[in-house]
Formats: sequence, structure tokens, C-alpha cells
Amino acid sequence: MRRSDPLKRLNAALLVIAFVLSLFAGRLVQLQTIESDVYTAKAMKQRMQEIDLPAVRGGITDAEGHPLAQTVEAKAIFADPCLIKPEQRPGIVTALAPMLGLDPAQVLKVISTPDSCFEYLVRGVKPDQARLVTALEFEGIGTLPEYRRVYPNDTLAANVVGFVNRDGEGGAGLEYAMNSLLAGRDGWQRVEISPTGQHIPMGEDQRRAPVPGRGVRLSLLRDVQYKAQQAIEAQVRATGSRSGSVIVMDPRNGHILAMATAPGFDPNDFGKARPADLNNRAVTEAFEPGSTSKVITAAAVLEKGVVRPDTVFRVPYEIKRYDRPFHDSHHHPTQRLTFAGVLATSSNVGTILASERIDAATLYQFNRAFGFGERTGVKLPGETRGLLKPVEQWSGTDRYPISYGQTVSVNALQMASVYATIANGGMRVTPTMMLGTTGEDGAFTANPAPAQQRVIGTGTARELIRMLEGVTTAEGTAPKAQIPGYRVAGKTGTAEMVNPSCGCYKGGGYTASFAGFAPADDPQLVVQVVLQHPTRGSHYGGDAAAPVFRDVMSFALQTRKIPPTGSRSPKIDIYAAR
Repeated sequence: MRRSDPLKRLNAALLVIAFVLSLFAGRLVQLQTIESDVYTAKAMKQRMQEIDLPAVRGGITDAEGHPLAQTVEAKAIFADPCLIKPEQRPGIVTALAPMLGLDPAQVLKVISTPDSCFEYLVRGVKPDQARLVTALEFEGIGTLPEYRRVYPNDTLAANVVGFVNRDGEGGAGLEYAMNSLLAGRDGWQRVEISPTGQHIPMGEDQRRAPVPGRGVRLSLLRDVQYKAQQAIEAQVRATGSRSGSVIVMDPRNGHILAMATAPGFDPNDFGKARPADLNNRAVTEAFEPGSTSKVITAAAVLEKGVVRPDTVFRVPYEIKRYDRPFHDSHHHPTQRLTFAGVLATSSNVGTILASERIDAATLYQFNRAFGFGERTGVKLPGETRGLLKPVEQWSGTDRYPISYGQTVSVNALQMASVYATIANGGMRVTPTMMLGTTGEDGAFTANPAPAQQRVIGTGTARELIRMLEGVTTAEGTAPKAQIPGYRVAGKTGTAEMVNPSCGCYKGGGYTASFAGFAPADDPQLVVQVVLQHPTRGSHYGGDAAAPVFRDVMSFALQTRKIPPTGSRSPKIDIYAAR
């Protein structure tokens, strides 16, 4: 082929072009026919994005509909790393990290994610904050509508309600226990996105609608809860206690009207709380109840007919059983006390003497019947059963401290339930906090009434109530529980705590408590107060816990519009005539 022969050069060029075109044609046939499905799927995957459609979480309210936890509108901030050029990343990090309170390194990592066109930067942002982000007009940074959880009363009932964590799931309390009911079911939407990040209107669009969660209505009363929380927080500070709790119940239906613990936390900022303060100590913390549980021994001997309120006991300061001494909290000469006096003065020795008129198996059965050793049924997370060993595991001397509330452990709600049973004429009603649920349309579905079980006869309950009124007299251990105009019945408790360093009671501190009800002639409210390890002032239940009972009960009686008692307390004979 010579330079002077253009025809040959043209033919050669055409041959090369034809060869190249045939390669292109072959590749085109391969793409459009043989492998068309594969590349169609890849193209669709590149264009399609799945967007979460979060469900609206159900609210939590008190008995009167006041919100304790609610869901409000929020925004999610997302990034499309496919659209963010490397040179733009430093500016985005510098602007967004401080604005959203994020770690700059984490922001850079998210917006640099390889092979991803959608990544969340942060969720649950307030709408006004999201508008500031949008105003920056960063390519590849956008917002999506969603929701966030708020607690409008801050710390109020926080240990009952709990909180929602940063993943949108219940992290404690009822938010955790009822998460599946409250959360509903999230939906999703798949949409086609253009190379510039715009939604293609006529493109592929698939959607599964979210299902809203159901709301929960509690038996709590906001005002009573506030008073209970305020009172226990103040007394924990005043007494230098490690912790404290207050429970208010309606003994007739088992409804819990208040359940407050201290220290507490703010669920709007739960990350700042100590882990121990996130628990609901009223059900998670087991303690030896001490003298408040003497009513169970009293109920047992009265129900069995082996003791009457006027039965006289010769009560020394100390007695010995086997090789172990047992004594009262205060030194005293030998006294002649009625059984009502034994309860009113909270004599350990007198209680032991009365308990010896029944066998150990009967004492165990009555403790079980009142709810010791099993969960209350309230269905709050983390509830402890406490400790009540089977009678066959009792040592020779166990029955004696068990009769006055040591060597057993309970939670505060179990103890409140004991007094609710007595106040309700011997009928135990399972404690409950859930009144029912509400749907998206606001329709209310009531929960079934709680279970009931007779524990003691009505006659025994009436005798116990009269005896417990003696506790709040000047001769009893809790005159500080008196409420002007109302007859009050109750019992103090001052229990030694086990010292973990030695496994003994020496140096372990005390649990101070008071449980009672009013009006004593027609009981309508029960209040249980517990203070753990008070270190300032008196550690006795009549001094540390009874004043909290008085304050909370007084407020609750007024709130419930319960009129003052119309009758006078019967005279209680504490000491027997010589």
C-alpha cells in the first residue's frame, strides 16, 4: 500500500471502523439482551432509596388524661455521600458538627461513606434546628419528617414511665415494658432518586404505611404523684438517706395513685442520670421490712383464734430461744402488754411470744397469702420477688425474726399491698397501674379488673384496724402520723440492714418505714413510705417515715375530697391492769 493510493487507505480505515463498530454492537446486544436484567436491576438499585416512615409512638397519661410521655414532630438529618464532593466535606463538618452537637470525626465518617447514597446524621432534631440546617443549602444534606419523645413534666413519675433511648426504643420503666404496644410498627417508602438527588415524580414508588402505637392510661394522679415525689425527695435530703420511696394506693380496687422514688432523673436528659437512679426502687429494691410486717403475724394469730387483741403477754426486754437472744429496740423493765399493746409499742419480744401459739408452717402460709415471696402482678419491669424461704429451709431460730420482719425481704409495693389487704377487709386485690389503652382515634379500651383473693376474714381485719389505730396514739410508736380530723391506722418499721462487709447486721444501717391507711373507720387510701439508710437525725420509722406519710396522706385525702372522719377512735388498752 503506497501513500499515493488513497482507495486502499480508505478501505483499510473502513475495515478498522467496521471492526470497532461490530465490537460496540456486540457489547450493546450483550447489555440489552443477554445481561439486560442484571444491569436493569443495578440501575434501579442505584436510583432507588428506601426511606423509613416512623410510627407515632403512643402516649402515656395519668388517670385524668394529663400527659406523662408524648410524641411530637421532629426531623431527621441525613446525608447523601454520592452527592458530596471530597472538597466540600470539611465545610459541611465545620458547620454541622457544632450546630447538631455531634462529633466532627463521626460527621466526616458518615458523609464519606463509600457506596452509599443515604446515611442518617442525627435523628429526633427539633424542627427549628432542622430549618437552620436546611438554610445552609449543602448539596447532599437533607431532612426527613419523624417524631421524638418528650416528657412534659420532666422528673415527674420518671422512674415509673421510664424513657425512650436514642434508637427510639423503650430504655426503662413502662416505655421498656410496653415498648411493642407503644411503638406500633414503622413503615417504609421506596422512591427513585435522580442523579442530582431529586425525587422522580413518575418513577417507581412503593410504600408500607406505618401503624401508630397505642396510648396507655395509668391510674396515677398527677397532683398526688407530684406531692409524693416532693415529700420523699425532701425527706431523703433531710435525713441523709441513700434512697426513699412513697406509694399511694386505693385498697378497694388496687389502683396505684402515686409511686415516687428518690433520687430520680429527668427522662428528657436521661444520659446525665446515675444508672441506679433509672430504676424504680419501689419494685426493684428488696429490703427487710421490720416491724411493718408484724401485722402478718398478728393477722395469723387472730385469724386462728389463739390470740385476741386484749390477750395479755408478760414481755421482758429480752428472751432467748435456743442459744440466740432476741430483744426489743429500747431497753425496758418487764411489762404486761395486751396484744394490741404489743403491736402499738412494736415489741419484738411480744410478737415472738404471740407467734409461738401457731406453728412455723402456719406463719409461712400467711406470709405467702399476703404476697411475700412472689411478684405483685403489677407488671413493672425489674420487680423483685423478695425473699421468703420455704418453711422446710428454715433453721431452728428463723421463725422468730421472721415473725417481726427480719430474715425476709420484700419490695415496697408488696408491703403496701399487705396494708391494702387489711384496709379492704381482708380481700387482697392485685395492685395495678394500667387502666387501659387508647387507639389512634382516642377510643379507650379498659383493662380487666384485677384479681381478688380473700386472705383473712372481715372480723380479723376489723380487729387489726382497731389495733393499728393504737400505733398512732401518744402511747404508740407513730404519733407523728396523726392527721387532724381523720382516724389513722398504721405501723412503723425500723429494720436493721445487712452489712455486706461482714454478712451481719452490725454497722449495716437501718430501713425506716411506715405503712398505714385512712380514714380508719372507712379506709380509702393506703400510703407506704420507705427510707433506706438514714444517717441524720432519728432512724426510727415513727420519726423519719411517719411525717412523710402524714404529709402525703393529708394531701391525697384533700385531693380525693374524702371528708373528715365522723367518729372517734375507740380506746385501745396498751397495758394490762395489774
